[in-house]
Amino acid sequence: MTRLKQYQIDAFAARVFEGNPAAVVPLDTWLEDRILQAIAEENNLSETAFFVPSPTGFHLRWFTPVAEVDLCGHATLATAHVLFEILGYRQPVIAFETRGGKLFVERQGSLLVMDFPALPPKPCATPDLLVEGLGCQPVETLAAVNYICVFESEARVRAIAPDFEKLRRLERQGVIVTAPGRDRDFVSRYFVPKFGILEDPVTGSAHCELTPYWAARLGKNRLSARQVSKRGGELECELQGDRVKLAGRAVTFMEAEIEIDI
Repeated sequence: MTRLKQYQIDAFAARVFEGNPAAVVPLDTWLEDRILQAIAEENNLSETAFFVPSPTGFHLRWFTPVAEVDLCGHATLATAHVLFEILGYRQPVIAFETRGGKLFVERQGSLLVMDFPALPPKPCATPDLLVEGLGCQPVETLAAVNYICVFESEARVRAIAPDFEKLRRLERQGVIVTAPGRDRDFVSRYFVPKFGILEDPVTGSAHCELTPYWAARLGKNRLSARQVSKRGGELECELQGDRVKLAGRAVTFMEAEIEIDI
């Protein structure tokens, strides 16, 4: 019987029961992919992060309940929280090697600041299936990894009740809906039924696409954002050339132990 430590962290949150929960599992060496996927499926959270030491920092991978993904912000934030606050990592910056490229997380007071690649979206035609899936016509549609649908108001974004089966059939990874915020620069929601996540509570990687769009539209590089899911979460975003810096907080909800027979 093998025992593994696991931590459940609420990312982009100042207190428990907010933000986006992620599981974090430290490893000495990689387990088989089927075991990593089985753990993520058992956890049934939007993401489970696994990391192992590397010569320059750590290798980091993320799994939804159904598949591995290339980039995940909230589980990266959660992993950095575990390293800094629980495992006693002493360097000011953590370097992660991932399928989405090199990522860095720096501790700045109570904030964790992530350095991610910018993924600027480009305008595109609006598929009929996308309109049917959202139940409304966006003012503007763009695409990068995801479709980005821009609406006129925060109230409109909050009111959207998607048909997830239709969104699941779209070619992009997921659908981001966004609008100017009432008391933030912009708000958003993120639907990813293709990866077993109907609505993600707070999504760092989505803001790699949103930040370049809103920076250009609003004419400023520092932006305040809120993901207006049921749990909700706050992000501070900054565009720096071809990188996006995303700042947020994280809190520990649970420390546990996994027992698996491998």
